[in-house]
Amino acid sequence: MAGSTNWETTDILKTPMEVCWQFDYEIHMDKLKNLYTKSKRMMWDSDVDIDWSREIDPSKPLVGGQRLEFDKIPVLAKLSPSQKEQFTAESTAHLLSQFLHGEQGALMTAAALTHAVPDYEGKLYAATQTMDEARHVEVYDRYIKKLAKVYPISPWLKETIDATLQADHWVKIAIGMNMVVEGLALAAFHNMRKDTTCGLLRDLTDNVLRDESRHVAFGNVYVGEAIASMHADDREDIAQFAFEVIKMMAESMGGPEGDGPRKPDPGFIRVLDAVGIDPQDFIKSLVEAGAAGIRQAAPPDRLHSFKDLMMPALVRVGAVTDRTRVLYKEAGIPVWDDLAVLESMEDSDTGVADFDEA
Repeated sequence: MAGSTNWETTDILKTPMEVCWQFDYEIHMDKLKNLYTKSKRMMWDSDVDIDWSREIDPSKPLVGGQRLEFDKIPVLAKLSPSQKEQFTAESTAHLLSQFLHGEQGALMTAAALTHAVPDYEGKLYAATQTMDEARHVEVYDRYIKKLAKVYPISPWLKETIDATLQADHWVKIAIGMNMVVEGLALAAFHNMRKDTTCGLLRDLTDNVLRDESRHVAFGNVYVGEAIASMHADDREDIAQFAFEVIKMMAESMGGPEGDGPRKPDPGFIRVLDAVGIDPQDFIKSLVEAGAAGIRQAAPPDRLHSFKDLMMPALVRVGAVTDRTRVLYKEAGIPVWDDLAVLESMEDSDTGVADFDEA
C-alpha cells in the first residue's frame, strides 16, 4: 500500500526532547547569521550539480590507497580475481553504507536541534543543516545502489547516534553530532576525497564536504557560548557526556589511533559471507598480518578525526574540564588541542584543509 511503513526496517527511540519556542526574532549572534547566510548561498541540487550518468566499475578500488593494504592480508591474497573484485565492491559498499546511515542520524539530530535550540538564528541555521543532511542521505543511497547494496549500520555508530538523540539537553545533541560524529565524518570525507579513483564519488564528496565544514563550525560557534554561560555543575554534566561519547567511539574503533582490536561488525561479516570467506579465517589472517608488520597507516596528509577535529573542538568550547581530563588519561585517550586544522577547514568554503593540494 502506498505510504505504508515497513516496520522490519524501522527502530523507534523514546527521547526526552524539549521544544523551545522563540518569539524574539532579532539576530543576536552574527556568527550564526553568517553561517545561515553561507548555507543559503551554498545550497546545491543533487539532480543538477552531479552528473549521475557516469558509470562506475565496482570491481576497482574506489576509495584508493587506504584499502590497498588488504591485498597483503593472507586470506585475501588467496582469493581468485573474481572474488577479489567482489570483495572490493562489497567492502566499499559497506564503508559507504556507514556514511549513509550516519547522515540519516545527522538528519534527525539537526531536526531535533531546530526544535530545541533557544535562539532564533540557531533555529534558522539548524533548519538549513537539516536540508543539507537530507541531500547527503539521498546522494549516498543513490551512489551505493549503483555499486552494490546497502549494508546495515555498524552497532557502534548506531549506539553513538542513539546516545546523542536520547540526550537530555540540546548542547549534548550538538556535541554528539556536530562535534563528534560530524568530526569523524569530516575527516573520513576529506580523506576519501583525496583517495578516491571515481570521478562521481569525488564530485559527490566535494559537495558534501562544503556542507560538513559548516556543520562542525556551527557546533563550535554555538556550543562554546552556551557552555560558558552554564553553572559549573551543568558544565561538568556536559563534559561527562562528551567523555562518554568519545570513549564509546574510541573503544569501538580500536582506540583513537585505530590500532587496537575493534568490536565485531555484523555488516562486515555479511561482506565476508558474500565473498565466501570464513570470518574466523579473516580474523586469524588479520592477526598474522599485524604480526608481520602489515598496517593500514594513513599517509601524513590525511586528517586524523580525534587529533585534528574532535578533541580540539571539545577543548575549545569548554567541554573538557580538569576532572574529565583525568578520565581521558585513564582511558588512554590523548586530549589533543591544536586548532590549526579545524580552523583551516572552518574558514574554507570547500571544507578542505589548507594542506590539501586539490
